[in-house]
Amino acid sequence: MIKNERKIYLYSALLITLVVNSAKLMALNGDGIIARYWQFNIWEYGFQFLYNMIFCLVLLHVNLSRGKLFNVFRENRQWFKLYAFNTLLVVAAIILGSVIHSLLFGVVQLPGGRIRGYFARFLLSSIMIAVVIRLILLMRESRNKDLINEQLHTSYLQAQLQLLQEQLNPHFLFNTLSSLSAIVREDPRLAQTYILHLSKVFRYTLVHSGNEMVSLEKELQHLESYIQLVKMRLENTFQIQININASILGKQILHLSLQPLVENAVKHNRATILYPLMVDIYEENEWLIIRNNLQLTISETEGTGLGLANLNERYKLQTHHEIEIHQTKEYFMVKLPLL
Repeated sequence: MIKNERKIYLYSALLITLVVNSAKLMALNGDGIIARYWQFNIWEYGFQFLYNMIFCLVLLHVNLSRGKLFNVFRENRQWFKLYAFNTLLVVAAIILGSVIHSLLFGVVQLPGGRIRGYFARFLLSSIMIAVVIRLILLMRESRNKDLINEQLHTSYLQAQLQLLQEQLNPHFLFNTLSSLSAIVREDPRLAQTYILHLSKVFRYTLVHSGNEMVSLEKELQHLESYIQLVKMRLENTFQIQININASILGKQILHLSLQPLVENAVKHNRATILYPLMVDIYEENEWLIIRNNLQLTISETEGTGLGLANLNERYKLQTHHEIEIHQTKEYFMVKLPLL
């Protein structure tokens, strides 16, 4: 429980107690109607005030403290149990208060007046406490959303930085510049195309609308530029087939989620003329499937790129869904939820 919530508990309980017990102060007027049935006693009023405030604090505590029984009922949407236990608590507090009050200060002139008084005060207190509980729960929900958004933003920035570092590492630059150098010597026009695709890859990584989610069409357009770079470097040893129905191109997918998966396939698998690396991308039951044949390199180096764990965490934070990873002796497959 955070410090601010404790203050809200205390101030709310104090205010509610003052409101529901203010009528008793009218007994100070000897000519008033209440004075005919109840003679003001500072000690009796003090007990009633203190007991009412303790009741309010207990009701707030058991309903809002994390891990407590009532809060568990609410989190599991067990509404009947929640209301039933709250009702039992209120009834028990009314009976206990009436009994203790009678033992300490005797009976009142009006038969049954004391328990009816406790019932009225505690019923009114319970209604106001329910309002306070709802307000606090709304505050918590808003605070949790802000926290999730902050975590998502941090995770996304880290992902962008890691992906950029991956692209700027010596291995990536060596392969890119080596390929560019060879293409410039052999075909200057093709080199212009290579540079164009390379600039698109960097631009998409660095420049975005600020939204974590993008359309599948936009993500595939970016992937096409990266694929062209890979094909110019690996030539016929790399094959990719994208089979996506045009009707789902408007579906949403996480920004920068496809390139790292294809990049990992290229990095960790052999690609030769006899045994080319083959990547398939297709849709199946609202999932986007990225699958490659498994032919791991003998000495596999650990990547510093986006990573499956990071990608899964981003999906959980942004969409409350997780990716699925499957591996057999022949294939490695990642399934991304389409939204």
